[in-house]
Amino acid sequence: MRNLREAQKAMTRDLLLHSGLEVFIRKGYAAATIDDIAKEAGATRTTFYLHFRSKAELVGQLVGRAHEMLVSLEGPSLSDVVASGERAEVRAWLESRMNQWDTIKPYMIVSYQASHEPDVAERTEEWYEQVVQQMATGLQRVGRFDSERRRVRSLLAFGEFEYLSRRYFAVGWRNDRQREVCLDELTESWLHLLTE
Repeated sequence: MRNLREAQKAMTRDLLLHSGLEVFIRKGYAAATIDDIAKEAGATRTTFYLHFRSKAELVGQLVGRAHEMLVSLEGPSLSDVVASGERAEVRAWLESRMNQWDTIKPYMIVSYQASHEPDVAERTEEWYEQVVQQMATGLQRVGRFDSERRRVRSLLAFGEFEYLSRRYFAVGWRNDRQREVCLDELTESWLHLLTE
């Protein structure tokens, strides 16, 4: 019986997460209420609070899901790609993540809307730091740069990627050529920052 209860609890939590994402996209984070989310899920306010302390905690979990989507992609790890320093590998890694942008766009838009919330800011910062650390670890493995420069170069490289994703989420690509040019230039910038 316990397994059934745990499964139902997990399903309810997933339904609340999905419903929260839908409501946030439709109404915006600030305008959405816990009652809106519960109603969308066919649940009650009490049920919401059994799973989440706040809207911000729910968004923090959505940020975690977006991160899981990105790291679950097939292929070499970011640390391995950075260590290789090979143009083709760097470009392939960047392109595979850019291909995920449409999938993670709603999650990230909601996280930007809620970025003033301490829970969301903390979760986003943890994710950002994990990525930067993976890059710095790749540089360390091959002895590129001193430790301080590894971190700064990794911050700059990932910052460019993250900024470009935000621009894409806001305005998209004008055409396929713009996407290719951005991918080419980002690849060159990463090679400069992470190999030279």
